[in-house]
Amino acid sequence: MIDNDELVPGSRPNIREPSESAIAMLDDQGTVVGWTRAAERLVGYSAGDVVGRSASAVLPHSEEAPTTAEFVDRCRAQRGWSGTTTVRHRDGHGLDVSLRVSMLWGHGETVRWLVSVTDIGEASAETTNGLVRESLLARVPMGIVVRDPQLRCTWVNDTMESHDGISRERRLGRRFTDVRPGAEAETLESAMREVMRGGPAKVQDHRTWLPSSPHREHAYAASIFCLQDADGQVLGVCVISVDLTESRRARDRLAILSEGSTRLGSSLDVMRTSQELADLAVPLLADYVAVDLEQSVPFGEGPPVHIGATGQRLPVFRRAGLASIHHGVPESPWAHGEVVPWPPDSPVTDVLCTGMPHLEPILDTAPGSWIDQDPARARKIHQNGIHSMMLIPIRARRVLLGMVLFVRTSDPGPFQEIDVLLAEELVSRAALALDNARQYAREHTAALALQRNLLPHRLKGGAAVETASRYLPADLDHGVGGDWFDVIPLSGARVALVVGDVVGHGINAAATMGRLRTAVRTLADMELAPDELLTHLDDTVQRLAEDDADAAEQYSPAVGATCLYAVYDSVTRRCAMARAGHPPPAVIDAQGRVAFPDLPTGTPLGMGLGVPFEAAELELPEGSLLGLYTDGLIETRDHDIDVGMHRLGTALAQPGRSLEDVCSRAMETLPGQAPSDDATLLLVRTRTISPDQVASWTLPSDQTAARSARCMAARQLDEWDLGDLEDATKLIVSELVTNAVRHGSGRITLRLIRHQVLTCEVFDASACSPRLRSARTSDENGRGLFLVAQVSRRWGFRSVAGGKVVWAEEELAPVSAPARTLGAPPAIEEHPVLAPVPPPTPADRVVVAGRGPVPR
Repeated sequence: MIDNDELVPGSRPNIREPSESAIAMLDDQGTVVGWTRAAERLVGYSAGDVVGRSASAVLPHSEEAPTTAEFVDRCRAQRGWSGTTTVRHRDGHGLDVSLRVSMLWGHGETVRWLVSVTDIGEASAETTNGLVRESLLARVPMGIVVRDPQLRCTWVNDTMESHDGISRERRLGRRFTDVRPGAEAETLESAMREVMRGGPAKVQDHRTWLPSSPHREHAYAASIFCLQDADGQVLGVCVISVDLTESRRARDRLAILSEGSTRLGSSLDVMRTSQELADLAVPLLADYVAVDLEQSVPFGEGPPVHIGATGQRLPVFRRAGLASIHHGVPESPWAHGEVVPWPPDSPVTDVLCTGMPHLEPILDTAPGSWIDQDPARARKIHQNGIHSMMLIPIRARRVLLGMVLFVRTSDPGPFQEIDVLLAEELVSRAALALDNARQYAREHTAALALQRNLLPHRLKGGAAVETASRYLPADLDHGVGGDWFDVIPLSGARVALVVGDVVGHGINAAATMGRLRTAVRTLADMELAPDELLTHLDDTVQRLAEDDADAAEQYSPAVGATCLYAVYDSVTRRCAMARAGHPPPAVIDAQGRVAFPDLPTGTPLGMGLGVPFEAAELELPEGSLLGLYTDGLIETRDHDIDVGMHRLGTALAQPGRSLEDVCSRAMETLPGQAPSDDATLLLVRTRTISPDQVASWTLPSDQTAARSARCMAARQLDEWDLGDLEDATKLIVSELVTNAVRHGSGRITLRLIRHQVLTCEVFDASACSPRLRSARTSDENGRGLFLVAQVSRRWGFRSVAGGKVVWAEEELAPVSAPARTLGAPPAIEEHPVLAPVPPPTPADRVVVAGRGPVPR
């Protein structure tokens, strides 16, 4: 290779071994007819593996050319092809390469194809300039000659004539020394023989004078490769010649740009990367540069735009980067972030269809041109003397990321093909950074959506509690972590409070957290006591860990979690709590006194130690404040947990302040350093159901109980001015009490609670759980709970000390939805009502207020 230093006539050129390109020769049908050792090293196939076979084993496939034959046809139509793509290695993995397909001519207008491939996937800081050089050699106009073992020309491309002035007809069938005698030719032929004898591919420098410019010496770099047949025998040599004199200015610029382009991708912000691209290109390559991104790229949302599929409308572009040699960037009609319109007949359409850059050395502003149809652009072009432009697509994996507009104003020279090459090199480097940023934006958007869906959107404490919450993830970039909290309304004016912490943070911990939150909600609906719920949750965590360990695509799943689960009863003002390795809650009374109850610690979830969880019960005065939190709120690198708990308690002891205010102040007490763990705070201020909202009766365990219960319930509803619910409530009470009499034992208690709904509860001493079962048409019993389910909002049961409670809820206001009708019950309870009830028929129905028809 030649250094970038200026060549001095008569001096010996500096020759170094090149970074080898892989060279293959194909016939007109895409069959490999020649192979090099460099190609074998790059893609793993020997000459015997591929010579005589289709090049489909390694050539890229695309939407436009899915087969090798179609790829050859496309190359023939374009007289070649160049760009970056992916080829297949023998072991199946893909290689990112710079690829050039050149058309060669032989005797009788026969055609061959030369494929030159350079690996660009192993770039490093030390080899960047060399790889840029290889890319330049692969893509600038270059002369190609293939010679047989006797060094006679057998194939040549059209460019070669411009390098040495020798026509195709004169060159074919002759040695170089036959058509251009001299020392340079003999030196080149000597290098060719050395390569054919088994020497490494090399670069030989030489000089010549062209007939078109006899007074100007041109320096060339000739890369020499040995071609082999299927048996590994020498077919000849391939000589690729590049005019170094004409490309020197371009290579000097490219060296500067490649050094500066190391700054591209310093962040995962697409707007910042776009601005870095614009700043690098001005003034080295252009006087004014604008970077416009397709609108889905900055936000990570929306379908990508694929090269070649423009459809009826052009994509929407937003201005993301601007730079100019003039202060204030007067050339741009649009500012950062604004939508940049392009006319349908503008060069953008061609770029989208082909994926190739657009060059206008002399900008056409004549009437009828596409610029003439765009007044805003036309005005800026005339005001600023814009005379030459390039439009380079930003593409990655066949996806269009945007466009880069390069413009010259003060520089009088028009853009040339070599400038397009340099712009493509720079933009391709930026495309990698922008594609990474785009992928990050998509993942960031998905992570935030995941977090929004996993955590509760609105906490519903009902009549039992008032709530507020805050969440601060340690992974600030993604905004997700393993902490979760929840407030779950339960029956009987009770509420479940939960806060948990999955080990780790980030999207994996968030996914595990989502599964645990769902499990807790499911278990809470079963009305389990706190210690029982944690036992079941512990089993769930262990099963999840086992499933993740068995998964082949395991990505270090989060293992283990801590949790605090509490149930507050607003009627009794008692709160039952249990914890699994989680910090204790903070309890603040109405006077601002702070306490951290000494609850049984419990082992973290998923440890598999088999230690039972224990629950404790507290009585909370009305207006008490509960602070449930994760350890990220109280632990720091510099202080122990006691200091953090004291700091949190002090922040929460603010009587008279709103919960939102207290919550914000508590989070502000976190140290200013970046959090090492997710921090979550759930504040709950307790409420108490007034005694005049609760009515309770003890009933005898005999056949008079149902009648007494109906009468007492009706009187109570009258006192509460809920007469509209009388018929439905009497039916519910009758069925529940009847079942308690028949299948229970001991005393029976009926309780009505008026809060946000009307709750009917019946306690009996039996541990037998009611359930729905199928009943045949001829059965006389077994339809009680079916009727309860039809006239109530929801129903269920829970275990309590000494027995169970069966409950049903009714809306206080009439239901606005269409009246619900009863059909043949699909499932019936196991406990029959006292009096046999035949299957309902339309003639036997009456209307219960607000509930539709029910059986008489």
